[in-house]
Amino acid sequence: MEMVKENKVDILGHPQSSAPVTTTVINIRSETAVPDHIIWSLFNTIFMNWCCLGFVAFAYSVKSRDRKMVGDLTGAQTYASTAKCLNIWALVLGLLLTTGSIVLLVFVYATAYSVVLKSMQENNGYH
Repeated sequence: MEMVKENKVDILGHPQSSAPVTTTVINIRSETAVPDHIIWSLFNTIFMNWCCLGFVAFAYSVKSRDRKMVGDLTGAQTYASTAKCLNIWALVLGLLLTTGSIVLLVFVYATAYSVVLKSMQENNGYH
């Protein structure tokens, strides 16, 4: 079942006066959301700050927020994009280097333990 709606202008027709028709345009400025990634940058600065990428990402996030406050949305988006890229690199590099460091420490500990154990067995064998 199809409902047909009629517009009031269609019902009334065109205005009968000879006065010129004026229109009013209202520009409503919509607030576009520009994410500045400041929380993510703060996390990377505190926990994943290998090669100082977290700190640099935080600086770009602050610049993005500053640009947004003064109304420069293009500049805010540029800084936010750079901050996002730096945050991704800081997170990936931080995870890889942290995991690599843990693996390296486990191998060093296992090697040192085996050397100490072998040394103790040799010392006990000579007595």
